[in-house]
Amino acid sequence: MITDIRRFFNLNNEMVLFLYGLVFFILGLAISLQSRRHSRLALARSLGWLAVFGVTHGLHAWGQLFVPLQATYMNHAGVSLLQIFQVLLQGLSFAALFQFGADLLRDRWPRLVWLPLVVTGGWLLWLLGLGLFTNVGVGLWQQQASIWAGYLLALPGALLTAYGLRHQAEKQIKPLDLTPIYSTLRVAGLAFVAFAVLAGLFGAYADYFPPNWINQTVLTRWVGVPEPMFRSLTGLVILISIIRAMEVFDLEIDQMIEEMEIAQRVAAERDHIGRELHDGAIQMAYTAGLIVESARRKLADEDVVAQRLDRAMTALNEAIASLRAYMSDLRTAPTTVSLAEGLQRETSDPRFTTLMDVSLQWEVPETAVFTPIQTTHILAIVGEALSNAARHAQANRVAVKAAESNGTFYLDVTDNGIGFNFSEDESGYGLRNMRDRARLLGGQLLIDSSQNQGTRILLTMPKETTETHKETT
Repeated sequence: MITDIRRFFNLNNEMVLFLYGLVFFILGLAISLQSRRHSRLALARSLGWLAVFGVTHGLHAWGQLFVPLQATYMNHAGVSLLQIFQVLLQGLSFAALFQFGADLLRDRWPRLVWLPLVVTGGWLLWLLGLGLFTNVGVGLWQQQASIWAGYLLALPGALLTAYGLRHQAEKQIKPLDLTPIYSTLRVAGLAFVAFAVLAGLFGAYADYFPPNWINQTVLTRWVGVPEPMFRSLTGLVILISIIRAMEVFDLEIDQMIEEMEIAQRVAAERDHIGRELHDGAIQMAYTAGLIVESARRKLADEDVVAQRLDRAMTALNEAIASLRAYMSDLRTAPTTVSLAEGLQRETSDPRFTTLMDVSLQWEVPETAVFTPIQTTHILAIVGEALSNAARHAQANRVAVKAAESNGTFYLDVTDNGIGFNFSEDESGYGLRNMRDRARLLGGQLLIDSSQNQGTRILLTMPKETTETHKETT
């Protein structure tokens, strides 16, 4: 039975090597295409090394097919150069895996990140010395380089990666209660342990210990299946588990957007309640107080009704004072920064810049004056517009422009998102909040949007408004 299996794989050795290279190349490509710039997880920072490992290791595996084909018509020097390049690809791939594992444990052992560089440098110096000061041919040199790349780079690198994935799963994924992703990272760690054994120990044969006892030939003789096939299956498990685990970045973005939306909604609701108190309840209470005060003047001081009216006026005044205090607590306090500084801060806020590119263009004369209340409302409009672009519009680029021309102040926020049907979404609370703020500023808010055409929000304010407008309380 084992003989038949061995014969089958010998006949299909090229297919095994192709699948082996394909699995790891897809791993590197999939990681490279996954956007991780928004993530705050340490795993996102380190995955670039795993992508380098996947791509270079896949190319190295395909080189085992490519180089023998070139040897049929290339001269000896050309084939030797290809063999040297193949060895360097293998070493680079294992070094990248080693660096990935060390980077995952940076927070625990900061100095560990230098170990892969030191070991890789030692391996390269040994190879250089082996080639310059011995008489070994290129074939034997390649064999020795591959064996020691496995011992010095693949074995510790894969084991360190397995432990690093476990560490990251325990530290950052488990507290988020993401059980499927936590389990997937644990599976990936076990797969890297298997890869450490296969790539680190079962290398080519050599006439010294340990490669004369543990090597690819021995494994194939035991089970009939060549070692690259086992590595391919291990790589497939790594590929599936890592791709599955990278879903955490999408979940992280969703969580960031949800937190942003909740914070924006709470702030807008507080402002809305404060305005309602000012425009409604407090004005009614103040009017009632004026009526009571007018009636009081028509009565004699000793009259019992007059005494009761005095108590009513006292109660109304206390109610007005309480309402003003509640309104002050609810409504956003006026900002103490200038409009230019506030816009710069708003457009460079990581809540937005991690999700999209935000640019600011400032074309307002230095003589323009904005009150703290005006600055607060303008910044709130910008914040709402940027938040909508990130949460709903799926925009990746937003341009904010502040300008003054012909006695009018302009604030223009334009994104390249999916837009929306304005006739259907006009009643949204965020839009109403921006319109209310524009009204309080004595200006107008124009919204231009359509499906898949982006959105433009334009605030216009007369110049005299920017100089004289004051909000009454």
